[in-house]
Parts: sequence; C-alpha cells; structure tokens
Amino acid sequence: MLVRDVMTVDPITVTPDVGVKTALRRLAHLGITSMPVVDEHHRLCGVVSEVDLIGWIVAADPRAQARAIEMRPLTAPKTVEDVYTRSPIAARPDQDVAAVVDVMGAKGFKSLPVVDDMQRLVGVVSRSDVVLALARDDTVIAEDIGRVFRDLGHDDWQVEVIDGVVEITGPDAVHHSLALTIARTVPGVVGVRIP
Repeated sequence: MLVRDVMTVDPITVTPDVGVKTALRRLAHLGITSMPVVDEHHRLCGVVSEVDLIGWIVAADPRAQARAIEMRPLTAPKTVEDVYTRSPIAARPDQDVAAVVDVMGAKGFKSLPVVDDMQRLVGVVSRSDVVLALARDDTVIAEDIGRVFRDLGHDDWQVEVIDGVVEITGPDAVHHSLALTIARTVPGVVGVRIP
C-alpha cells in the first residue's frame, strides 16, 4: 500500500497567525491530536499538537499542592506561531505505508503530514487511516483485486479473501508475479497465497 491509498486528503490545517484558543477549539471539535501548520501557499511549516498548545497554558493549581506555590502572572502564547513544532517529519504520497508506520511507531507519532515535491501539504496519514484500510471487508478487497485482474485481461484468475488473506487461483496465476504484486497493493490485504 502506498500513502496516497490511505491518507486523508484536504486535512484541517492552521496558519501560524491563528490564535491558540482557536487552534485548541479546532482540535477539540474534530477529535484530533495535531494539525499541520501551513503558509499562504499551502506549504508545510510544521505541526501543532495538543502538547504544544497545552504545555504553555496549563498552570499549577494551588489546591493540588502540599504547600503554597508562588503565583505569577501567566504569559501564555497568543498564536500558533509561538508554539508549533517546526521542520516536522513528513511523508510522500508515493511512499510505502509500511515505512511510514515504522516512523510513527519509532517516534510515537499518531500522524504525519503528506507533502508533494514543492513541500505543499496534500494530506495527512494517521494510524487510524491505516487501521481503516486494513479493516476493509474481504468482499470489497476481492472485488477490487478482481476488477484489476479483469482490466488487465486476466478474467480467469479467481480471488478469494478470508480475514485479509488473498488466495489467487486460475491458469498461469501461480507463475505470474503480477498476480502477487497487484494483490499486495490493495488496501486491506494482509497476506497473499497462490496455491
């Protein structure tokens, strides 16, 4: 699977001049944990996350302390510009999802922005996007693979999918690497067998 097969296109974004409270409301309303920060040309500047926004705002509560704490005036950041993470790790639309999942796992990220060659934001790929792709119904997966086989003139290749594992049968399918390649690229496929 490629990133473009599973990513969310036209994700919600913010610009650096957006107020912190507005960014917090956007995250809360959408139930997401981060948003790409883009410039006026839709080029990726960075990412603003819940941690970026709340880390500066949440002050110590004197009721939770065993002894009195010194209360100082709070100088909270005003805009996303003040808190966002610059130079984020980004994915490419033609990148293998397996590599992106490795990065997310190693870094503890829930999502990555997806950019084109001009660094313009084209989407976001999240762990939940990958889960949705892998959870696709077996019938839908079989239909997708069968459609590609027919388009390529292989009407005689039969597809059965059980729990995401594809079995391909038919004349010459066992000797054809194309059958394996096609099946492995379809979202939801977790394994391929040619008996």
